[in-house]
Amino acid sequence: MTSSHASILSARIERWPIAGSFTISRGTKTEAVTVVAEIRRAGFVGRGECVPYPRYGETPEATLATLEAMQEWLYGHPEPKTLQTVMPPGAARNALDCALLDLEAKSMGQRVWNLLGRPAPTACITAYTISLAAPDQMAAATSKVAHRPLLKIKLGGEGDADRIMAVRKAAPASELIVDANEAWTSANLEQNLRACA
Repeated sequence: MTSSHASILSARIERWPIAGSFTISRGTKTEAVTVVAEIRRAGFVGRGECVPYPRYGETPEATLATLEAMQEWLYGHPEPKTLQTVMPPGAARNALDCALLDLEAKSMGQRVWNLLGRPAPTACITAYTISLAAPDQMAAATSKVAHRPLLKIKLGGEGDADRIMAVRKAAPASELIVDANEAWTSANLEQNLRACA
């Protein structure tokens, strides 16, 4: 195999600042941290990315190290589907899997969806997330995006019924998704569910 046909893996951590902050029941973020993997082979570049999740014991640095350790495996031009047999599930495998699929599709002059035998993607409605805050703050944030048909509201336990009602009032035509991130308990569940009705 010549070096021009070798698979070269590079990976990096990227930090993307969030406008303001984003709060859920378990904490607040001011940036989104991603790990990007790129595989270069024969003039093509396949890209994939992931978000290491601390709740599952993942860190950006450990994910980066896991990806870098896969360089030798890539020298053999493995089939993307074999990745599941050599890496455990997680953020690093997701990034590498996406990069391999992207590389294979580009080298064949196809799109990934076509390579996988899927129909062409179409536009879909996505949920816009409202960060956890006091009810009046959530209502103010919601009023700015009340034109959106689907809103996801982050909740945190105490006071959630008031938050739900404040958001509903600010966006009466939007469909709501409630996301309490495990903050609801048997003590507040009934009250919160009534607010959802």
